[in-house]
Amino acid sequence: MWTIAKMTFQEILYKKIFLIALLMTLAYLLLYAIATHYAGSAYAEDMNRMQKAGKEFASMQQYVLGSQLLSTGLYFSNFITGLLAVLASAGSIAGSIENHQIDPVLTRPLSRSSMILGKFVGLGSIMTIYALSFFSLIILINKFLGGPFGLHLNFLSTIKAGVLFACISLTIIAPALCLSTSFSTLNSGIILIILYGMSFVGGFVEQLGNLINKTALINIGIISSLVFPADSLFRGMNYVLMSSNDDRFKLIDLANMGLFFGSTPPSNIMLFYCGFYTMVFLFLAVNTFKRRDI
Repeated sequence: MWTIAKMTFQEILYKKIFLIALLMTLAYLLLYAIATHYAGSAYAEDMNRMQKAGKEFASMQQYVLGSQLLSTGLYFSNFITGLLAVLASAGSIAGSIENHQIDPVLTRPLSRSSMILGKFVGLGSIMTIYALSFFSLIILINKFLGGPFGLHLNFLSTIKAGVLFACISLTIIAPALCLSTSFSTLNSGIILIILYGMSFVGGFVEQLGNLINKTALINIGIISSLVFPADSLFRGMNYVLMSSNDDRFKLIDLANMGLFFGSTPPSNIMLFYCGFYTMVFLFLAVNTFKRRDI
């Protein structure tokens, strides 16, 4: 298993798609850093005028805008990370079968279950490193370049949020491996991207249901989270991170801070479900691959 994990890790590193993803990530971070810097500078110039209307109002506005700016960075970071996880894992098994690269591997004394688990460990490791690095850089940019928008985050809560952010990739890789054992690379990628998109739309619909108090919309969002929990984990991460920000504004309803970035507290049941979800798809991937005739 560890041999396959090492090979998978090295294979992803040398793929052009990962190099392109790194370059695009750096471009995104540069854009976000410039936008954060100038947004903070522009706001700082107007702070004196706003404080005349009320210091508490100005501080609250600063908190809300800073939270939205950080959530924006993390939202699109999550989207980029998820797409990279899809592209890296959709053809992990199917691509090797199509190119006959898997034949010499299967002739070695390695079980098929070890190959699936090794692929998961290799892909999961590199995506975890990538996600945590991305998350940390967004936090640091907000902290040091945000000016008045730089949030004072609790260290322990930030660590918890980072772990949740990294776990999103794992809930994508497991079903990707399962699909890759049954379908071609193209078909697996299409299914995963559709499911990933449904997850975001479901989160949007659930947030809308919370805002207008419509149970039917909330239930639709919950069902989409059960089918593909990526967006649910993101919103849980956002809640953990933002609720640790400023004790003066704990009463602000984080669930009503916007349709895209609104947050709900992550229940222990949902976190357990995400782990169970990942394990189930790994089990299905192993059993499907064992039965497949190559």
